[in-house]
Amino acid sequence: MKQLPESPNLSHLKKQAKDLLRAFEQDDPSAQQRFLVSLPSLRGVDAKALATQELRLHDAQSCIAREYGFASWTELKGYVAWKTVEQQDREGIVKRWLALVYGHGYMDPQPKLAARLLRERPDLVAGDPWLACAVGNETQLRSALDADPEWVNRAGGPLRMPPLVAVTHSGLVRDPEFTQPLEHCAKLLLDHGADPNQSWISPEFPDFPLSALFGAAGKNHHEGMTRILLEAGASPNDNESLYHSVESGDLTCTRMLLDAGAVVDGTNAMGRVLDYDRIEGLRLLLKHGGNPGKRSTSIAPTGALTFPLFHAIKRGRSLAHIQLLLDSGADVNVVNDEGMTPYRYALFQGRPEIAALVRSGNDMEVFSREELFVAACARADHAAVRAYLSADPEIVHRLSEGQLRQLPEMAAQPNLPAVKVMVEAGWPIHVTGGDWGASALNLAVYRGYAEMAEFLLAHGASWEENHNFGGNVMGTLSFASRADNVETDSGDWLACAKTLSAHGMPVPPERYEFSEDVTDYFEALRDVAATS
Repeated sequence: MKQLPESPNLSHLKKQAKDLLRAFEQDDPSAQQRFLVSLPSLRGVDAKALATQELRLHDAQSCIAREYGFASWTELKGYVAWKTVEQQDREGIVKRWLALVYGHGYMDPQPKLAARLLRERPDLVAGDPWLACAVGNETQLRSALDADPEWVNRAGGPLRMPPLVAVTHSGLVRDPEFTQPLEHCAKLLLDHGADPNQSWISPEFPDFPLSALFGAAGKNHHEGMTRILLEAGASPNDNESLYHSVESGDLTCTRMLLDAGAVVDGTNAMGRVLDYDRIEGLRLLLKHGGNPGKRSTSIAPTGALTFPLFHAIKRGRSLAHIQLLLDSGADVNVVNDEGMTPYRYALFQGRPEIAALVRSGNDMEVFSREELFVAACARADHAAVRAYLSADPEIVHRLSEGQLRQLPEMAAQPNLPAVKVMVEAGWPIHVTGGDWGASALNLAVYRGYAEMAEFLLAHGASWEENHNFGGNVMGTLSFASRADNVETDSGDWLACAKTLSAHGMPVPPERYEFSEDVTDYFEALRDVAATS
């Protein structure tokens, strides 16, 4: 493994990556071999096949990072940033390290990088028992308990966490080197009287107390730590653990919480599981008492109430999801806050197949001309839309605010045919809606739907369009390209970046962070601008 210099320079590392890519493009055998050895995506590829590969700068950067022992270029950049500020005051260094251990804002922890930095700076946790909790240093915890038995339930340290919370929230539990020590420390604290329901109020999310169990089951999705807490008597009904446990593709922690008595209703877990295309999660919640007829608060800024059946339709879930809700008792005659039945709602969401499934014998609904027009647009019925426009060219201008919001609703599904029909029919392209008051372009970029973004931009959408969280499309691209909580793994944010640039979005300031491939693309644009 190659060794970095004591004071690594990111510019030098970027140059190494560019030199490696250039050598590969010139058919240098040594460069080819480096890619074959270092990149997991090229394992099993022979040299002849490799020569036909179209590698990019981010591939070379990933190769350089792995040669220095890092899992990714992002991790290597984080390490270089750390080394750059390592000489600053201890408080600042510890704060940066804790962001890697516990995550920061909406970004996940980076346990591998945190572990590497700790090996280089073991003094980071020296003398601070709360920091010792983050790494599972049992010796330091025993010393703190011997000196002051009441410490076990006292909040402290840089993040003002109580000890058990500091243990169970630590992202280092995902690193095999730290799993067992952290589990041992959790047991030690519980044996010495730690409240299994210890909680912490994060300064980033002050409205939601976060329990020790949330750290284990809802954040780290860690089976072993979850079991320790539940066996010690932690309540599974903390309003956060069950909700966030369903975000994992592995439902083990969800099952453990439900088996321990977690009550589904009131947690919004039914709505959250419908944010993902995971019917097994929905089936599990229903089996354990989830009520398909109970309204829950959405995550939208409006805090609107919604029924699972409506949420499933809104999220574009399958007929199998809808049938499961119906078989479990969902009422096809229920009415939402907008006065719609599931039948009417499904029509306006462009789901005629679901409308047919949920239509009841009581449906004698009367639709206005405008409503019929919206429904035709939503199902992308070109012939019907043309007929409405021919008979009434001003119909779009009479649509209500709620009806106009169907454009961003269709973008969020995603329903590109419906979006095309609406825009071509004269829909105002900047109208906002969806869960977070966003334009269709914001919602398309959030999901990584490059084809839809290209269409919207070609028809007048702008990267400067804002949303209710205070940002624009550039910020949406930054968040979505690197966040694990976007409910799709099939987005193409690099293609979104390219089409946004092609339609006038400037190269983002360097304070913006993106995924590696998007960062690579913008850095290449900066290089071109610097040399022109």
